[in-house]
Amino acid sequence: MSVAHNQLRVARELWKRLHPLDRGVPARLQTLLSDRRFGSRDRRLYRELLFTALRHARPLAELPGLDDLGWATWLAAACAVSRETEAFRAAFAPGNPPKQPHPIDLVPPWFSNEVDAGAPAREVASALLARAPVWVRLDPAHADEVHAEWDARGWAALPHPVLTAARRLQPETGVTACAAYLNGHYEVQDLGSQTLLAALDLSTRSPGPRWLDACAGAGGKTLQLAALLGPSARIDASDVRPAALAELRARAARAGLASRIRTLPRAAAAELYDGVLVDAPCSGSGTWRRAPHLMACTGETELAAAARLQTLILAESAANVRPGGLLVYATCSIARVENEDVAAAFLTAHRDQFSAEPSALDLGFPRLAHGLAITPGRWDNDGFYLAVFRRR
Repeated sequence: MSVAHNQLRVARELWKRLHPLDRGVPARLQTLLSDRRFGSRDRRLYRELLFTALRHARPLAELPGLDDLGWATWLAAACAVSRETEAFRAAFAPGNPPKQPHPIDLVPPWFSNEVDAGAPAREVASALLARAPVWVRLDPAHADEVHAEWDARGWAALPHPVLTAARRLQPETGVTACAAYLNGHYEVQDLGSQTLLAALDLSTRSPGPRWLDACAGAGGKTLQLAALLGPSARIDASDVRPAALAELRARAARAGLASRIRTLPRAAAAELYDGVLVDAPCSGSGTWRRAPHLMACTGETELAAAARLQTLILAESAANVRPGGLLVYATCSIARVENEDVAAAFLTAHRDQFSAEPSALDLGFPRLAHGLAITPGRWDNDGFYLAVFRRR
């Protein structure tokens, strides 16, 4: 059996074991690729083939009677060109490969009606199906040290033209293995995520240093918030998942920000803050290039359920904003029902208490009626949404 045919056999086995295509896919994929029979090149190959299959799950499922060879031909034509995929592509990519579908045919049927990103649906779909680079956020005080280590490893890092702490590296660059990372000199954080807080211009416009991150998760934005607010920052980070808060505490300690951040399983109902960040649980549709499995398990029912939860969390968090303080609503979604619709409903229900105001900066992204659309792909970023409310 040739090398390529053995790769096909293994890839098909992994693809079957990866099912069902639900939110448990990342954990199963990590388990599958941790098999000791795989070296680092094998893991990169099968990760690329499986991610390609996930991006193309919709048309692949619609092709009747697709055998192993047909599956391999499709993936060989669609996967990235790399040293790892060379043998697979040479064996299965014919001289006239099958015509690849337009990106709009790869995304769920609801996509075109829900795109809320200030750009045509086809452009947004193309961006969400591209391979994602690695974005990091530097501690400016250690930028020279970080770049010296990257240069020694032969890594080319591109600065962002507006966000001075952001650096872009090639996909799958192993930035977490660096001494500079272990010493807390940078954090891995997508540019879209970095843009959310940067657009608030908190260094000059924050209503005060006391903030609540109501849905903190593992704390990427919590750490950025603490860095932007400076030494006076006092941030309570809340999340219902203890494991996420444990990771946040470890990251804060590594970054030297532990004194500014306190983790809580749930914010005190009566406590008031200068600002409250609600980075709400959502469909994750803005992150499909990193999590393509979400395309297969996100329908209109899931979008509606997410919007109901977001509305509830936003209303509950509003009670923690002091008079004159800010309530910041964010998602990593491109769906109107989770973004503009939730913002509009909140304003309607709280018109006597809150008013909408534009973010201080737009950073080149389009403003919508109630918020800022951080359009996927504008700066090779994931898709996000930001809305800002001021308590009267």
